[in-house]
Amino acid sequence: MSNLVYLNGKLVKKEDAKISVFDHGLLYGDGVFEGIRAYNGRVFKLREHLDRLYNSARAITLTIPLKKQEMEIATLETLRANKSKDAYIRLVVTRGVGDLGLDPRKCPKATIFIIVDKITLYPSEFYTKGLELFTVSTRRNMVNSINPCIKSLNYLNNILAKIEATTMGAPEAIMLNKDGYVAECTGDNVFILKHNILITPPTWAGALQGITREAVMDLARTHMKLLVKEDIFTVYDVYTADECFLTGTAAEIIPVVGLDNRKIGNGNPGKITLKLIKEFRELTRSTGVPIY
Repeated sequence: MSNLVYLNGKLVKKEDAKISVFDHGLLYGDGVFEGIRAYNGRVFKLREHLDRLYNSARAITLTIPLKKQEMEIATLETLRANKSKDAYIRLVVTRGVGDLGLDPRKCPKATIFIIVDKITLYPSEFYTKGLELFTVSTRRNMVNSINPCIKSLNYLNNILAKIEATTMGAPEAIMLNKDGYVAECTGDNVFILKHNILITPPTWAGALQGITREAVMDLARTHMKLLVKEDIFTVYDVYTADECFLTGTAAEIIPVVGLDNRKIGNGNPGKITLKLIKEFRELTRSTGVPIY
């Protein structure tokens, strides 16, 4: 991999990819981003990711200086420049360079950069043995403060929860919303299976509208004929679920076998979870926008 980075219309070497210390993305976390995956020479759900990026930008009144089709071309060109067929893509749009005040009107033009690299969120054995999670005390941001549908650069809420998980020796953690319902994990959406009904928290309860989440819901409905619901639930419902798993662009689908020192199901990855993993892997390798 060449490690060339797209930066404001140019492809530059990794060590030359620099932004100003006055960029409000750095100063205030003012910006939006997407994590995207390429498999087997195709970019998975690229247009869905770009739709979410532009919706997030619109929600925070951030003008992206490229049209959506131009952003797609820039992403594909960055992959080609790095000779990539399988990659993790980080697409970031910041508010841009301004002064030391908060006012976004002082930032005349957004900064865009696209990184092509590799990512391994969890060791491979967790996909066969499953994760043991804990519930952390850090609550998910209130939806009327920072809407979870906005995939912003402001991730301190998630980072604080991740620190808690790390101190407990857990690779990931369940976050609750202000009302005590399960919202999501620090970097993944969460699903439970109960009586052959697949349930995931709704966005109004604090969950990101994940692209992998949507793909898994569709697979469960169409390929496995499961009833799929977006509904609130508590940690008790996770403790007593038949199966549990997490989804995310980097994580894909990963089983959860325990929460707060309680076994979920029989303490092993569930049959439905394992089948969804297989179906999802087939989907990622057979669909998407061609790079070449």
